[in-house]
Amino acid sequence: MRAAPTILHLDMDAFYASAEQAAKPSLRGKPVVVGGLGTRGVVATASYEARRFGVHSAMPMAQARRLAPNAAYLVPRFTLYRTVSDQVMELLGRLSPLVEPLSLDEAFVDLEAGGTADDTASALEIGRELREAIQAVTGLSGSVGLAGSKMLAKIASEEAKPDGMRLIEPGTERAHLAPMPVRTLPGVGPATADHLRRAGMTTVNDLAEAGEAELVRLLGKAHGAALHRMASGYDDRPVVAERDAKSVSVEDTFEVDLHDRVRVRTEVERLADRCVQRLRGAGRSGRTVVLKVRRYDFSTLTRSETLRGPTDDPAVVREAAARLLETVHTTGGVRLLGVGVTGLADYTQEDLFAQAAGERAAAEAPTDDDAARPREDADAREGAAGGGPGPEESAEQLAARRWPAGHDVHHEVHGHGWVQGSGVGRVTVRFEEPGATAPGRVRTFRVDDPALRAADPLPLVPDPPDYYSSWPASRPKSRSGAGAPGAASRP
Repeated sequence: MRAAPTILHLDMDAFYASAEQAAKPSLRGKPVVVGGLGTRGVVATASYEARRFGVHSAMPMAQARRLAPNAAYLVPRFTLYRTVSDQVMELLGRLSPLVEPLSLDEAFVDLEAGGTADDTASALEIGRELREAIQAVTGLSGSVGLAGSKMLAKIASEEAKPDGMRLIEPGTERAHLAPMPVRTLPGVGPATADHLRRAGMTTVNDLAEAGEAELVRLLGKAHGAALHRMASGYDDRPVVAERDAKSVSVEDTFEVDLHDRVRVRTEVERLADRCVQRLRGAGRSGRTVVLKVRRYDFSTLTRSETLRGPTDDPAVVREAAARLLETVHTTGGVRLLGVGVTGLADYTQEDLFAQAAGERAAAEAPTDDDAARPREDADAREGAAGGGPGPEESAEQLAARRWPAGHDVHHEVHGHGWVQGSGVGRVTVRFEEPGATAPGRVRTFRVDDPALRAADPLPLVPDPPDYYSSWPASRPKSRSGAGAPGAASRP
C-alpha cells in the first residue's frame, strides 16, 4: 500500500462503440451496439446512448434489439480497435516503464516507477494531461482513476465514468469501500455474492466487520483471507509490465446448428488456422491443443491432446484438432466450436514439423480404397468454409458475411464508406469519413458490384499531434499534498 496515489487506472469509455461513432459522423450522439449480429450473438459494447435503453455488454443481441430497435448494430472492427489501443498504450508507456494492460482499452500504470508523480498534486496533473493527450491523438475519451493500490484505482476510474477523473486519497480506503456492494471487490461474482447474502453480508463493510475467520469458514482459506484484506482496504499487488498469457484460443457460435460432419470438420480446421495466426502474432508456440464443442442441447465438451513439444505449425494444430473431433458425437447438431492452444512457450519443437509432413504424406498416399472412393467435391468443401453457398448457408447469410455491417468499403466512384446493411442481393453503403462534420450520402449496390471492395479503416484523427517525443514534460515534484483529494474532474 502506498502513501501517495501513484497507481493510475485508465479505462476507455465504451471503447468499441465510441470508436465507431468517431469514425462514422452519422452515428454520433446516437445509440450504437457492437457485437455478433446473428441470432445467437452477444453485445460486446454499447454506447452510452444505447445503455439508456438497458443495453449492456454480454447481453444477447436478440434482447438488445428488443430494447433498442432503432440503434445501429455493427460487427466489431478489431483492426481499428487494435490500432487505437496501440496509440493509447504508447502514451501510457511515456509515463512509466510499468504498464499493465488488462485488455485493448484498459491498463494500470505505476507513476512512481516512471518518476512522473509522487504525490496528490502531481498525480492529478498527470491524469489531466493523459486524458487531454488521448483525446488529441485518438479523438476518444477515457476515464482515469488514481489511488495507492490497483483495486482502488480501478474502482476510482469506474466512479469517474464517463470521461472523468477520480482520486481516492490513501488512508481513506476503508471508509470509501464501506457502503459499496460486495460485488465491487475483485473475485466476488454472482454465486459468491449470493452465498454472502445468505450469510447476511451485502456491503463491503459487512465483510470487514465479519472478520477473517468467518470469511474463511464461508469461502475457504485462500479466498476468505484475500477477501477480508480487500474489504479492509488492503491491496499490495504490484503493477506488472508483462502479463504472460496462459493460452490462445478462438471460437465461433453458429446461427444455425451444424449437422453435416464435413462442415463441422471444415470449421474446426478454419478455427485452428485462426488460432495459429494469433499464436504467431504473439510470438508464441504451444504444446497442448484444445477442442471445445457446444452441442444443440447446450452441453459443452472439451477435449485436449498434448504434443511432444511446443509448435506453431498450422498443419500440426489442424490435425490434432481433427483427431479430437473424432472423439466427439455431433449428430444432434453443433452450436459452437472453439480451438485453443495452451502450454505456451517462446520456441517450437522442430521435429514436429517433420512429424506433420510425414503425417500429411501418409494421408495423401493413394490406397486401394481410394481408387474406389470419389474425392470430396472442391466446391462443396469451399462452400462449407464460407467461400461459397454451403449446405446450411443462404445467399443472404453469405452476403452478410462478405459485407459485415459497419465494416469499411471503397467504391471506385464514391470513395470510402461503410456498410449499413445487406439483403436481397444488395448492399447499402454510407459514404463518409471520420473527419466529416455532417453525415454522408447513402448508396445501394449489387453485392457483386465490381467497383465495390472491402477496405481498411481510416485513422480516427488523420494528423494527430506528436505527443510521443516530448510528453510528459519533466516537472519538479511537490510533496505539499496540494490538490483536491477525492475530487472528480470533468470537462
